[in-house]
Amino acid sequence: MNAPFPQRQRPITIAILAMGGEGGGVLADWIIDLAERNHYIAQLTSVPGVAQRTGATIYYLEIYPRAGIVDAAHEPVLALMPVPGDVDIVIASELMEAGRAIQRGLITPDRTTLIASINRVFSMTEKVAMADGRVDAEKLVEACRTAARTMHAFDMAAIADATGSVISAVLLGAVAGAGVLPFPRQAFEGAIKRGGKGRRVRPHPAAACTCHDAAADPRRAGLR
Repeated sequence: MNAPFPQRQRPITIAILAMGGEGGGVLADWIIDLAERNHYIAQLTSVPGVAQRTGATIYYLEIYPRAGIVDAAHEPVLALMPVPGDVDIVIASELMEAGRAIQRGLITPDRTTLIASINRVFSMTEKVAMADGRVDAEKLVEACRTAARTMHAFDMAAIADATGSVISAVLLGAVAGAGVLPFPRQAFEGAIKRGGKGRRVRPHPAAACTCHDAAADPRRAGLR
């Protein structure tokens, strides 16, 4: 009889879906810095998209604890692309991008925590329709709720505007507040501060803190 295959620790898998100019790459870099500062191996790849509201990019990250590597034979081989059904965290900067993640099979009810902003930037198909071609936002939210194991979704673009920050900082705060990564709140704030200089970075920790509190306590922001 064959011996059972030993249970191995798997990496934490993260997919970020963001449109052009929203700082998806900056958000990915913050998470990489956050992981490496906390003794994790981290890998980042990205696949740019075109012709969709200034383009949309999928940033894919895998992080693995160095403590789980007992010897050279147990070093992890991290994937370059998200595999449908095997993504732990999906971060979407806009509601339609969350819907596209569902279409790609990246969000599943047995595994995935979805963190999404519910603001809308209309797609070309919505804009060129002869009548009202807008997709029903409530149906999108319901589809996201059904598809994900856990969902944290509210208007993060509004928080960014209110704090004079950017949506990437708000999304990082939501990740911290959701408690889906094994790092303390201060570590998230440190990643933002290390990633910028001077006045440009000053509003970002405040925006992240606001969203952290909203994600940690849904009643504070009417979290869906």
